[in-house]
Amino acid sequence: MTDVALITGTSSGMGLHAAVELARRGLHVVATMRDVGRATPLQEAAAAAGVEIDVRALDVVDHEAAARLVAEIEVELGGIHVLVNNAGQGSVATAEQLSMQQIQDQLDINYLAPVNLTKLVLPGMRERGNGRILTVTSVGGTVGQPFADAYCGAKFAVEGFMQSLAVVAERFGIRVSVIEPAAVASSFVANVVRPEEGGPYAALLGAYVSRTSGAFANAQTPESAGAAIAASVMSDEYRFRWQSSESATAFAGVSLADLDGERVLGFTRPWIAAS
Repeated sequence: MTDVALITGTSSGMGLHAAVELARRGLHVVATMRDVGRATPLQEAAAAAGVEIDVRALDVVDHEAAARLVAEIEVELGGIHVLVNNAGQGSVATAEQLSMQQIQDQLDINYLAPVNLTKLVLPGMRERGNGRILTVTSVGGTVGQPFADAYCGAKFAVEGFMQSLAVVAERFGIRVSVIEPAAVASSFVANVVRPEEGGPYAALLGAYVSRTSGAFANAQTPESAGAAIAASVMSDEYRFRWQSSESATAFAGVSLADLDGERVLGFTRPWIAAS
């Protein structure tokens, strides 16, 4: 039976290319997006690659809809063997410029949505004794950055959740990992939530935007990032932490000496060892 991969956020960018690459590797890919009317680029990319993609609607912040979708896939396709939590949204603003609702929105899509989907697929994976869960975080999940307070906070949170889960899930044959892209040339930037111009932070924000624009001018292609996502989730080598490019590895290394996550997992594994 063909393994089934569920991947979120596939209407464009690295999620689109990761979905196509996973299908090329022989998986039945259920690719989700909020509006299936935007599926044409994915379908065209799949056709060009000679693969088929199972496109379904999902707003990842709708937890009840996510539960219904997972249940449908379990019945129709026999289970979910791979989950790729890719959907996300950025935010460019510092604390004083953010409303609590904007902070909540960042937590909803970047933290609570992947947590919910992970919870939903765990029972089936545990019962089958195998599964792979990969969450696309960011170098912003390892290095806090100016004017990314809410975004980095949510990405730090989801990395902490997944790292804590990893050694427990491992006991049931389930691999839990994260992958940290740096700048990727995609519509992600266009969807970033930004504050109104002006105010006491205007000069600082201007400098940040100028620097960031330069980084995205030399960004990793979405094709390359998507291929890295697929390669990470399908690798025979297990690592908790992956990066999508050499530049992402260098960036994450500013904060992390433990680049593949094994040091932390090796430290925490004995905490759940039977006496």
